[in-house]
Amino acid sequence: MPTANSDMERRVRSIETDMERRVRSIETDMERRVRSMVTEAPLKLATEGAAIPAAMQAAVYKGAGVVDVESVPVPKIGPGEILIRVEACGICHTDLKKIAYNLLPAPRIYGHETAGVVAAVGPCVTRYSPGDRVIVFHHIPCGECFYCQRKLYAQCPVYKKVGVTAGYEPAGGGFAQYVRVMDWIVERGVERIPAAVSFEQACFVEPVNTCLKGIKQVDPQPDDVVAVLGQGPIGLIFTMLAAGTGARILATDAMPERRAMGRSFGAIEAFDPREKHLEASVRAMTDGRGADLVIVAASAPGILEQAVACSRPGARILLFAQTSHQERIEVSGASICMEERTLCGAYSASVDLQRESAELVFSGALPVQELISHRYPLGQIHEGIERALHPGEGSLKIVVQPQR
Repeated sequence: MPTANSDMERRVRSIETDMERRVRSIETDMERRVRSMVTEAPLKLATEGAAIPAAMQAAVYKGAGVVDVESVPVPKIGPGEILIRVEACGICHTDLKKIAYNLLPAPRIYGHETAGVVAAVGPCVTRYSPGDRVIVFHHIPCGECFYCQRKLYAQCPVYKKVGVTAGYEPAGGGFAQYVRVMDWIVERGVERIPAAVSFEQACFVEPVNTCLKGIKQVDPQPDDVVAVLGQGPIGLIFTMLAAGTGARILATDAMPERRAMGRSFGAIEAFDPREKHLEASVRAMTDGRGADLVIVAASAPGILEQAVACSRPGARILLFAQTSHQERIEVSGASICMEERTLCGAYSASVDLQRESAELVFSGALPVQELISHRYPLGQIHEGIERALHPGEGSLKIVVQPQR
């Protein structure tokens, strides 16, 4: 016969089993609710703004210099991420080089000077909401590594990861109708656009940041003579920024219209770099010495030799446009060593200058909108790329508008 003790044990086991079943049921219900929050929250938030389609148009780099506009899925976002509807994206020569010289494997969707509207936010995003007008940086450093401690952010392993994508291997994605912004970029790499500022003006924040970083690195002084070689969009931004320091600016460009713009943005004189008397002209304006600082804002054969020839002993020379590993430069070693010039490079944006660069653009302190010469819908991006690769008179900054 069963004893009182064994009967009690059976009752205890029964109670424990029932409790375990209830706990498992509660845990399963909680897990179901969490999964529902993660999967359904983006959809719920998205419905607060415009409807998001399943597919979009994007300019896909296919390799061998080929870019095709085709339909691709709209990127899905996860916790901590946002989806941006791209309204404007500038065409940058960094992307052009990647396309023209096949620097990275295909397929990719390029474009990183991106401005648009937040279309959806993922779970855990509290700083942004659908409808916010924003610009986004595609690189943000970790802030903790060896290079970040020395403020060499572009060398940070996390910075080298692209955190904005329209699909495929992340490559910026601005040449598409929507981009997914990953969590570490959302945390530190997004800036709101004031209501009075256009998207095409706002998309200059990233390139202005890169130029401002270079300016702060070489630190022009009010009594310096600064030569800016190249007056394309980047060269003209350098001219604006350097003129703002009180330095005297000399500019060069092969196109008369661009030289005229250089003068209007602060250069006291602008020369055709093909003129044989360029070096003599610069020296004549500097009591025979040469420029104190040269900013190389273009990429062309012999341009570094010209930078050395235009500069004085002890000058600083900043390389800004030499971004292809296929590009080779040659200069006399003695002109650097014996004549004590400093040769340096600056690349990409600085997270420390994010707000300052945004204010320069949003406030109108830099009249960047005057640099825009052409605007293309996404379906005509081939024309924009061709014009940017082979600029002619009247061609300057080209902006893609994916929603047109």
